[in-house]
Amino acid sequence: MPIDLLVRSATLDDLGPVEQIYRHYVGASVATFDETAPDHGEWVRRFGRMTDQGLPFLVAESGGSLVGYAVTSPWRARPAYRHTVEESVYVDPTAVGQGVGRVLLTELLRRCALVGVREMIAVIAADGGSADTASVALHRRCGFVAAGRLARVGHKHGRWLDTILMQRSLVADSDHSISYDRTSG
Repeated sequence: MPIDLLVRSATLDDLGPVEQIYRHYVGASVATFDETAPDHGEWVRRFGRMTDQGLPFLVAESGGSLVGYAVTSPWRARPAYRHTVEESVYVDPTAVGQGVGRVLLTELLRRCALVGVREMIAVIAADGGSADTASVALHRRCGFVAAGRLARVGHKHGRWLDTILMQRSLVADSDHSISYDRTSG
């Protein structure tokens, strides 16, 4: 992990570096099912929606440079889902393997619990490569459990892709437990 890693709430000024990180994953990977990177205006709109809803949008800095970000969005639009979010964590390719993702996800979990989120969902694109394996491992280390797998639901870069669903409860009440099959995904 970078010694000088700082995690903080994102500002509008961070959106340029966020765009660059995400653009890499859109073009060079299947980590996102976006096939075209959002423009700056779309990032501003996304930022506004997240922050207007009180959801965390975090960035990580090392040596004065933005090296990753983590965001949440509502899991579904219907009101009954209001306590469940989907999370996304992206790390600059130059900082992969340095613990940035884990620090971001850990802080995202903490901040989501503070604003009343009960359940967090990770949707991980899977093509059998090392990237989805690393993402699954990161989420397991942060307490997520396998919640299912959707086969061949996306098509990008000429291949069909699965999504692995993982879930983490942010509450510890006695009437709540997750007992999904930990071997799937």
